[in-house]
Amino acid sequence: MKKIIVLGSGMVGRVMAADLAADFEVTAVDISPVNLDGLQKTPVKRLRVDLSDAAAVRDVVRECDLVVGAVPGSMGFATLREVIAAGKDIVDISFFPEDAFLLDDAARKTGVTAVVDCGVAPGMSNMILGYHAARMAVGRFECYVGGLPFRREFPFEYKAPFSPADVIEEYTRPARYVENGHVVVKPALSDVENMDFPEIGTLEAFNSDGLRSLLATMKVPNMIEKTLRYPGHVGHIRALRDSGFFGLEEIEVRGRSVRPLDITSAVLFKHWRLHEEDDEFTIMRIIVEGEENGRPKRYTYGLFDRRDRTTGFSSMARTTGFPATAVARLVLAGKFGRKGVCPPEFVGSDEASFRAVLAELAAKNVVYNQTAD
Repeated sequence: MKKIIVLGSGMVGRVMAADLAADFEVTAVDISPVNLDGLQKTPVKRLRVDLSDAAAVRDVVRECDLVVGAVPGSMGFATLREVIAAGKDIVDISFFPEDAFLLDDAARKTGVTAVVDCGVAPGMSNMILGYHAARMAVGRFECYVGGLPFRREFPFEYKAPFSPADVIEEYTRPARYVENGHVVVKPALSDVENMDFPEIGTLEAFNSDGLRSLLATMKVPNMIEKTLRYPGHVGHIRALRDSGFFGLEEIEVRGRSVRPLDITSAVLFKHWRLHEEDDEFTIMRIIVEGEENGRPKRYTYGLFDRRDRTTGFSSMARTTGFPATAVARLVLAGKFGRKGVCPPEFVGSDEASFRAVLAELAAKNVVYNQTAD
């Protein structure tokens, strides 16, 4: 039986480890005993290791057939570098801020397949665009995505399946999109617009920096990604951001030097923590427009997914983790073997791989409904 190492056992890492354990020998690695204890009722082996130690990363992946990366974004690039240096294929969802293509040469030299950003968005959004871009002249790509609790609690009306620090980065990193063939940079949380969804009602959409690799790999003249939240959320976050609560420069408080971001993250964790019993949903709308076979064509994909009450898996963990486990199965089966750093659009451009991922997701009731005009 092939061996998989899952680096990181947070909410999404645990779901991926449990899913893959149905077919493979899986070991989950994390420094947190609490995270690892969440896998007690599964056949997953558990290993407590500090993954911020490069030597430790190289050691734990030495005997495996594939690595799945689910560490915090701040550790993602360094972890990926060590896995590639160890010559191990990897499917990663850590969403680090660095440019993954900086490791492309190293991955090619070691013969490694490194699929990065393999979640929901980035992830499935990239696969969908990659699939259509290989078959039509795409002129416009729009992605709207969000994960939210059903219960709306003032003031934020939000719960985070990831660490607050990673979420806050969405609110502070400048947003890049493409307009008329030119990359435009605007502040995050800008260009707020209301959008209606039949499943949940009105949400607000705002600019976020989610295109990532698509800016380099896709020659599409108009591309944008926006994050979805309940109306009013942006106003509260802007007030915190503009008041300096997300600051990275240390300030002195009672004789101690602290970063405002660290204090804010600790405080917000109490408000934003997604508990196992919280009912929540993931919602996405993707629009691909262009010319196909000489005629105008518009494809719209819709996703509305909620917590699985049978397994207890959160929607965000399911919709983020299952694309990665589907691709992991393709890599292990030799059905996707492109060497180097491979963002999900490379997977989507291969029709067999794209169809296989959609089919596996649908079998787990993560369904992308498509309409065409």
